[in-house]
Order: sequence, then structure tokens, then C-alpha cells
Amino acid sequence: MMPLFRPTAALIALVLPLALLPGWAAAQPTHGIAMYGEPALPPDFAHLPHVNPDAPKGGRIVQGEVGSFDSLNPHILKGRTPWQLQYLAYESLLGRNYDEPFALYGLLAESVETDDARSFVEFTLREEARFSDGSPVTVEDVLWSYEILGTEGHPRFHGTWTRVASAEATGPRSVRFTFTEPDRELPLIMGLRPILQKAQWEGVDFAESGTSIIPIGTAPYVIDRFEAGRYVYLRRNPDYWGRDLPFMRGQANLDEIRMEFFGDGTAMFEAFTSGLLNTMRETNANSWNTRYNFPAVQAGEIVKSEIPHQRPSGIAGFVMNTRNPLFEDWRVREAMIHAFNFEYISQIINDSVDPRITSYFSNSVLGMQDGAAEGRVAELLAPFADELLPGAVEGYTLPVSDGSTANRANMRAASNLLTEAGWEPDSAGVLRNSAGQPFRFTILLRQGSTEVNSIADIYVEALKRLGMEVTVSQIDSAQYTERTNAFDFDMTYYLRGLSLSPGTEQRLYWGSEAATTSGSRNLMGVESAAIDTLIEGLLNSVEQDDFVATARALDRVLTSGRFVVPFWFNDRARIAHARELRFSERLPVYGDWIGFQPDVWWWED
Repeated sequence: MMPLFRPTAALIALVLPLALLPGWAAAQPTHGIAMYGEPALPPDFAHLPHVNPDAPKGGRIVQGEVGSFDSLNPHILKGRTPWQLQYLAYESLLGRNYDEPFALYGLLAESVETDDARSFVEFTLREEARFSDGSPVTVEDVLWSYEILGTEGHPRFHGTWTRVASAEATGPRSVRFTFTEPDRELPLIMGLRPILQKAQWEGVDFAESGTSIIPIGTAPYVIDRFEAGRYVYLRRNPDYWGRDLPFMRGQANLDEIRMEFFGDGTAMFEAFTSGLLNTMRETNANSWNTRYNFPAVQAGEIVKSEIPHQRPSGIAGFVMNTRNPLFEDWRVREAMIHAFNFEYISQIINDSVDPRITSYFSNSVLGMQDGAAEGRVAELLAPFADELLPGAVEGYTLPVSDGSTANRANMRAASNLLTEAGWEPDSAGVLRNSAGQPFRFTILLRQGSTEVNSIADIYVEALKRLGMEVTVSQIDSAQYTERTNAFDFDMTYYLRGLSLSPGTEQRLYWGSEAATTSGSRNLMGVESAAIDTLIEGLLNSVEQDDFVATARALDRVLTSGRFVVPFWFNDRARIAHARELRFSERLPVYGDWIGFQPDVWWWED
């Protein structure tokens, strides 16, 4: 890039002494950036480690999704889009290597630059970067994308934008974002924003778009055709600008990606067995062991693959909305957990194969350790001793049943907890508070959630034994999204996948501000000074050991908050697929994660 100005003698005289000061170092553009230390891959890397660099091009993958869609814009709050569209139809300035906890490499940008304090980040665009219509990606497109997403896009983008003090062009192909305060993660987060074409959205209400606008992106795939609510077909763009990038080598190998939509999981599975779909991700161990024996499997036309991973369990289960006074008391929430007969339900639903979720970051180095908090973890929790619930400091474990349907010991403990919280059964066995109000609530579920509905049916029977009046309501996807975005529910199914590099997204998941922000992921409604402080600690840790301790402390506060009745998690992905669909034997640390299928898969007869 040509310099914007020529240095004068006076400027040289001013800067040179600074450069000679101990500890002073000018920021330098680099090929990548990591949360801690340096990126693992050198500037001249040939390809990502978990891809097949010689993968052939061709073939197709046909995937199913339960639900519907009424929008092709995945970057706004309104409407429902195919979930993979945001990853397949758009690119960002930097791209992830899923074989590292959190490291990014140049994609649309050829370089990234920041300082030691990470008070700013500057990106230089690749000269060859193009949208699918052949027009160049410009600095103006980048600046507009960040602003429109940060102001009119989905709320998940807003928090980051508020921490940008200024955004400016620093050259024909370079942009700089200066932050309101230093933030170790923010340069990486800024590198992952999707880049949109400004010209396409001129004169259009960005937040109201539906299916009338087919988005123009820079990604290898473009929307070929679709029918609202039924299918979306993507085709590989033969003129894709980045096909020769080392970062993209071995990726985007399939000629066509089809996304088919179904009313429920049963219909989707039938479509797979009949050959309409050629891949199926199975989350239920029982089904994996019993249902995948149809003729195509027996003939070897369908292959069953198991893909292990080393990422956190995340949290999955029934979340209680603490905005509802019914679930404000932690003793009530603990009673709800005791009433969930995990051992029995796990046996019925998934053959007791998948491990239990014991905390939000279990299955990883970031998970809380057994027993009382020690060392740095204890130090981090100490300032919030008055706020923390029982178990945060001394240790918390989930109740274990004897596996029988009665679950007597845990049901007795649940009843005692409810009594302590002011709930007693009346003469008819109906649980009531001192004001005579019954313990009545609804579990809200999305239509087609077959497994979750089965779990809910077993759980409801136990809750009724405690005297609760519980109903299960299933509604269509659009209504479900609208209601959960508005926090209009008592209890619902909750799933949050977590990474080995938790950061800014934690604010959206369980930060206090998100508790009152429509569309946020903080469905439980938690507002906690301890959680907020620990999230900030994650973002500002400069040493790996301190980062791990902070994550473990956060895990303790979240888990002891008893906001979710936890289920189990898959410590491996189970994918049945056409034998022609292949993937590399060299698996990334994240396993089957975003950027795995279909990105690095290929078709080989």
C-alpha cells in the first residue's frame, strides 16, 4: 500500500527517540492474531491443519433442518433464517482455525495490526477481494457493515459496537477501529464481523428485510434458488475470489449445498432413510444404536462416523425464567433440579451413554474443579461472598438418583426445599404459597422437538407429584422465536454451546445488561455483579493461567445459580452420511463444529 503521506524531518525527529525507549514497540501488521501469544501457523502456511489440501471439487450435500424460515437475512432480530446461512453466504475480515482455542488468520483482510494493550485494531483488505457479483470489497463496505450491524442488526452485534470509539479509513484498503478502552478479545471479535455490500442495501430498511432480497456476499457459495419455508439451495461460485488462498485450500469443496426443512424430526429422519437427505447429525445415542440399521446402512451406502472433540460441554436443559417470581428463589430452582430424575430419564432416552452436564464448562480445562474453590479462583470469588449462592465457594454437585422411577430421596429433598421457600400442598395436594396461589407454569417448546418433548413428559409427571400444575405448550418456530426473544415464557429448552475461548459473547449469554435486552441469549434473566465482573476478567486477562482461573470461577457462579435443569451432552458428534462424503482423519480440537461440515468435507466416488 502506498503511504498516505511522506514523513518529514521533524516527524522523524519526534518518532525516532520514542522507538529507542525501553519497552516501546510500534505495532506491526501480521498475517494472524491469537487471544494469547502468537498464532500457531506461520505466515507462509500452506493450509489449515485439519483439511485435505488435495480434496477434489464436486458433489453435493443435502442437509435437513426442523422448522421453517421467512428471511434470508441472518443478521437481524426479526424473522427466522436457515441457521447455516450466516456462515456459508458471508465472510469476515479474518477466519478461524478450529484447531486452536482462538486464533484468526487473514481472509478478506491480508493483515491485521494492533498494539500490546489492544486499544485498536487495523485491517488491510486484500486487493483481490470481491463480492459474488464481481464488485470489489471496499473500505466503505467494511465501515458501513460494522455500523449497520452495530445499530440496526441483531442485538448480538450491538454491545461490541458501543465499545468502538472511532472507525475510520486509514488508506485506500485499510480501516482502523479505536476502542473506548483496551480489550484483549475485541480485535479478534472485530475481525469476525460479516462484510455486506453497502450498495445492495441502499434505500432498503435493513432490519425489515425478508426473502425479497437475495444477499450478495463474498463467500464461496451463493443462493441458487429457494422456496420460503421449504428449501434453500446454494451453489459453489466458480468465480469465487479466494479459491487460491492458503486459508481456503481444502475448503468449499462441494459444488452444491442443499438445506431442506421439515415439520418435525420424524419427517426429517424419514427423508434421510428414503435418500432425500444424504447426511444426518444424530444427537441421541439410543437412536444412533437402534435406528440406523436401515437397508442403505446395511448395504454400505450410508456410513456412520463418530467425531470426538475437546471443547466444553456447554449447557443444555430446561431453563427457568427468573423474571417470573415463581423462579426467583434459588431453593425453588434447586427443587426443580432434584425433581429431574436424570439417571432414569437418561436411561430411557439415550441408553445412559452420553455424559451428564455437570457445569457450563465441564469436559474442558475451563470447567470448575471438584470441592472448595482454591487459590486464584477463591480470590476472584471472595469480593462477592455476600452475593454468591451456596455451592459457589464450597463446591456444588448435582443430585444423583437411584435410577428408579420413584426417585424418592430426591423428591423428598425437593419437597423440603419448596417448603423452605414458602410452598406447601393443600388438602387436595395442590402446591400453594402463603397467598394461596398455585405453583402453576408452562414449559414452552418448539414444534418438532421430539426428544425434548419426551423428556418434558417424564419430567412433568414428577413435578405433578410435588403438587405443581404444569403444562407443555408446543408452538411453531416463528412464534417460538418471537416469544423467547421477548422472554415471554416460564420454562423452555435451553442450549448454549461454549468454546475454549469464552469472551464477549458471555455478556450476551448471561450479562446483566442482556437480561433486559430483547433477543439476547440471557433467557434465565440473571443479573449478577459477580458474573459481570468475571466476564470482564475473561476479556482482560493477559496470562493463560489467570484466564483459566477466571473461567473456572465464572463456571462456579453460573452452575450454583441453578438456572438450568441440565441434561447430557455429546462428547462426540455422530454423523451418518453418504459414503461418498468424506472428511480428513486429522480432526480439529473443536471436532464437528462450525466450519467442519460442510466446509472441509468433499465428495469422492
